[in-house]
Amino acid sequence: MDMRKPSTAAAAVNEDATMKKVIRRIIPFVFICYVVSYLDRINVGFAALTMNRDLGLTPAQFGLGAGLFFLGYFIFEIPSNLALHKFGARVWIARIMISWGVISMATAFVVGPKSFALTRFLLGLAEAGFTPGIYLYFTKWFPGAWRGRATAAFLVGIPVANMLGSPVSGLLMELDGFAGLKGWQVLLLVEALPAVVLGVLCLYLLPDQPSQVRWLAPAERAWLADRLAEEQQTLSAKHGDKLRDAFTNWRVFALAAINFCGIVGSLGIGLWLPQIVKEFGLRASQVGLVTALPYAVGAASMLWWSRRASRSPNRLRYVVGAMLVAAAALAISAFLTMPILKMLAITLTVSAVLSFQATFWAIPSGFLTGRAAAGGLALIVSIGNLGGFVGPSMIGYIKQATGGFTLPLLAVAGALAIGATIMLLLGDPAKSDS
Repeated sequence: MDMRKPSTAAAAVNEDATMKKVIRRIIPFVFICYVVSYLDRINVGFAALTMNRDLGLTPAQFGLGAGLFFLGYFIFEIPSNLALHKFGARVWIARIMISWGVISMATAFVVGPKSFALTRFLLGLAEAGFTPGIYLYFTKWFPGAWRGRATAAFLVGIPVANMLGSPVSGLLMELDGFAGLKGWQVLLLVEALPAVVLGVLCLYLLPDQPSQVRWLAPAERAWLADRLAEEQQTLSAKHGDKLRDAFTNWRVFALAAINFCGIVGSLGIGLWLPQIVKEFGLRASQVGLVTALPYAVGAASMLWWSRRASRSPNRLRYVVGAMLVAAAALAISAFLTMPILKMLAITLTVSAVLSFQATFWAIPSGFLTGRAAAGGLALIVSIGNLGGFVGPSMIGYIKQATGGFTLPLLAVAGALAIGATIMLLLGDPAKSDS
C-alpha cells in the first residue's frame, strides 16, 4: 500500500504536546455547544412539571411529543451529516445551532398537544446531524489513539448539562408571571438563546481541518495531516470509505441497534426523571437540585471508566459491563419506594449509562472513514435516536396504563440488557474482517 511518509520536520514533532494543544483548542468549544444542545433536548422534562397541566397534556401525549424530536432527528440525520462532510463543520454546525435555537424558543409558545408535537418534531429536524457531525469532525483532528479521549471529554457534556441545567431549570420554573409568561415559557426561551449565540461563534472558532489554523506549527500540521491520512488509508483498505460500504456493513446496523437500546435508557430516564423526583413531594427548585445529583456522580464515573477502557486491550468488556450495570440498577430502582434508596439506584443507572456512551463511540470510529464514516456514524446515531422516541413514549404509555413508574422502569432496564447482549455477540468490528 502506498502510504504517505512524514517529512523530517514532522517526524520530530512531540505527539503528546501537539495533541494536547489540539484538545485545548477544539474540545472546550464543542463541549459547550454539546452542553447547550443536550440542555435544549431535555429541558422539556422540567417544563412538563407545569406545562402539561397548562396545555392539557396527558402522560402519553407528553411522552409522544417529547419523543417526536428524535423522529425528526432520524429523518434528517444522514442527509445532514453528508452535508457537513461536503460543506465543512464550521458552516454546517453553525447552521444547525442557529436553527435549533430559534425553534427551541418557538416551543415556548405552543398552545396544545398538536403544536407541542409539531415544534418537537421540527426541533429534531433542525438539530439532526449535530452529534454524528462532531464525531465525524473528530476524525479530521484526532488520530485513533486520541479519539476516545476526545469523545469522552465531549460526552461529559451530558452530565454537565444536567448538573447545571437541572438547578437552573428549577429556578427558572419559579419565575412564573415574569413578563407575563409562565415559568415553563421563561425556561424554554432563556435556555434556547445560547444556541443562537454559539452558532454565530462557530463561524469564527471552529476550523474545519489542521491546515487552516495558525496555532499549530508547520511541522505539527504536517505530522497531524500525515498521521490522519495514514490511518484513513488503512481503514479504507480494510473496510471501505464509500457510502455504500457503511450501508452494506451489517456491523453498522448492529451498532445502531446497540445505540438504540442505550438511548432508550439515557433519554427515557433523562426526560422523565424530574417527574419521578417530583413524586417525592418536592418543589420545582428542589427537584432541580436532586435531579442534578446522579449526573454529578455520572460525570466523574464516565471519565474514570473511559480512561480504564482506553488503557485496556479489550474495550468491549467495558461497553458491555456498563450496560449490564445500568440494566440491573434500573430494575432494582423500580421496586424501591424509599426516596434515598431509589435515588442511589438511579444514580448508579445514570453513571453506568454515561460510562457506556463514553466508551461506545470509539468502536464505530475505529473502523469507518471517509464517506463511510459520514454515513455510517449518522446511521448509527439516527437509528439509535429512535430510542429517544421509543423510550419516553413507552414510559408515558405504560405509566398512563399502570399509574406508576415500576413497569416503565423495568421495560427500560430490559432494553439496556438487550443492548448489552447484542454488543457481546457482535464483538469489536475493528478487530474483525468486513
